[in-house]
Amino acid sequence: MRPETEAELSEAIRGAKGPLAVHGGGTRAIGAPQAQLLETTGLAGVELYEPGALTLVVRAGTALADVEALLASEQQRLSFEVPDMRALLGRDGVSTIGGVVAANASGPRRVQGGACRDSLLGVRFVDGTGAVVKNGGRVMKNVTGYDLVKLMAGSRGQLGVLSALSLRVQALPETEVTIAAERPLEAGLAALRAALSSPFDISGAGYDRGRALIRIEGMAGSVAYRAEALRQRLGGEWAVFSGQESAALWAGVRDVAALQDGAGSLWRVIAKQTEAARIAGAVGGRAVFDWGGGLIWLLLPGGMGHDLRRALGDSGHASLWRPSAGDETTPTAPEEPPAIAALSRAIRARFDPRQIFAT
Repeated sequence: MRPETEAELSEAIRGAKGPLAVHGGGTRAIGAPQAQLLETTGLAGVELYEPGALTLVVRAGTALADVEALLASEQQRLSFEVPDMRALLGRDGVSTIGGVVAANASGPRRVQGGACRDSLLGVRFVDGTGAVVKNGGRVMKNVTGYDLVKLMAGSRGQLGVLSALSLRVQALPETEVTIAAERPLEAGLAALRAALSSPFDISGAGYDRGRALIRIEGMAGSVAYRAEALRQRLGGEWAVFSGQESAALWAGVRDVAALQDGAGSLWRVIAKQTEAARIAGAVGGRAVFDWGGGLIWLLLPGGMGHDLRRALGDSGHASLWRPSAGDETTPTAPEEPPAIAALSRAIRARFDPRQIFAT
């Protein structure tokens, strides 16, 4: 099914007789349920764009590339730096803005500008009964009552099908600079944490291929001052990359380029920054670190999920994004505590009482 209007989407959901798998561009989903596909790419187009108000209202099936091109024409961007997961997950297709929001897909700039959900002002979606639900507006103060805007971000099509989104955007910075230094893992991550706790407004803090990477963006004079001050504070030798060289470094971190061609099972780990080095050391494998160590992409031999989750303990959680031999039956998501699981079931029962949305 490929509805082209919100009314058609509502009718399709209301008339569904079995499970539906919501499908945008198919570029970042980590499951492939056996269910009828409900494609959202027919729900495309910009409803409102006010560059002066830094506000965009767009239908959920609109290609992410089209959204980014429109914003770039006005020297603006999405603040949360959307990762491109296609090469990492072996997918093709075209990412949609609805899929981005449904996955709460957020890249390196999350440490400064927040996650995707933090830029989301309003949503329209169709729930499991076929009802059209609207929440939020075009400015932050319009979010009243239950904050369904935040609830839908990251819901992965389990509560409803997004039809339109209102987003806050931001101006492109005048320049960007990345300082980089080869460091052992623990020392490199410690430098990232020190940078994030500094007053220099860091917009990226990653560790990739043996190098600590720290990004600063803004007006040229301010960026030059902050980069030099940070180099002096951190000590040691730090190379400086600017412009396209800097952007290329962060595209590699954002899209996890170092692990795209590696064999093994790919894990996405959310952890305490101070525990990142210990967790990676406990299981070995290859890793890319973002968010100062708060996000770890790990490439491990198949069958190591239990070891990884045991090493994590209460320090975070791990999701299996690309299984290999030995992980055929490994749960992709960690088991929820009983109280959280009960709350999740209650929310899903409210929005999808027929359990029509496949997981």
